[in-house]
Amino acid sequence: MTGVAWITGASSGLGEALARRLARDGWQVAASARSADKLVDLERAAADHPGSILAVPLDVTDAAATEAAVARIENDLGPIDQAVLNAGTHKPVRAAALKVEDFRALAELNLMGTVHGLVPLLAAMTARGRGRVAIVASVAGYRGLPTSAAYGMTKAGLINMAEALKPELDRFGVTLQLVNPGFVRTPLTERNAFPMPFLMDVDDAAAALQRGLQSDRFEIVFPRRFAYLMKILRCLPAPLAFALTRRLVLRE
Repeated sequence: MTGVAWITGASSGLGEALARRLARDGWQVAASARSADKLVDLERAAADHPGSILAVPLDVTDAAATEAAVARIENDLGPIDQAVLNAGTHKPVRAAALKVEDFRALAELNLMGTVHGLVPLLAAMTARGRGRVAIVASVAGYRGLPTSAAYGMTKAGLINMAEALKPELDRFGVTLQLVNPGFVRTPLTERNAFPMPFLMDVDDAAAALQRGLQSDRFEIVFPRRFAYLMKILRCLPAPLAFALTRRLVLRE
């Protein structure tokens, strides 16, 4: 399958790797992120591929700009067949030093940035009776983990939102998928000061994501071993789960 794909958070990491893979396979890819220079470099790098990459600089926290970006892509390239709403970031927070602005910033980008893309996408796709959307959350949304109070809050919200929308969108012929990665080697995870089990190379992660997008699975997870461990943690009784997560608290 090829067509028109839109990827947010495409200037680095998983989004960039996926954009390159789709262009190699013949897709017309609209790549969005706030970093215009990196997007231009990505656009040029696709010149020798069967497909193409169109740089669409965008701050997804701006709802009006996101709606305009969707309209531009559909006008320039055609109806969006596959959207991957991947834009997001992480900021560790500690209980003894919580800041309102940290929670607000992550909620605006990770959660509302996804909603800003969903609204115009679903309006167009439900009207056409076709289309595919993948929402990138995280296994961190399965259960609360130390220092991830803000990040995990947003990812848990995305998981819940996708689960709520899925039954309705099935009736409109729109495929909604949920992507829950574990640790992937990206500029974002390079800042982590703690061990990252089953850390995955970004190209391997992009390949796993691409395979998942080609399937009809609702949830796409990778690496699977870590995802399954997190699913088990989610199902544990609270006292046992907290006994485990207390061991993850970093000592000053």
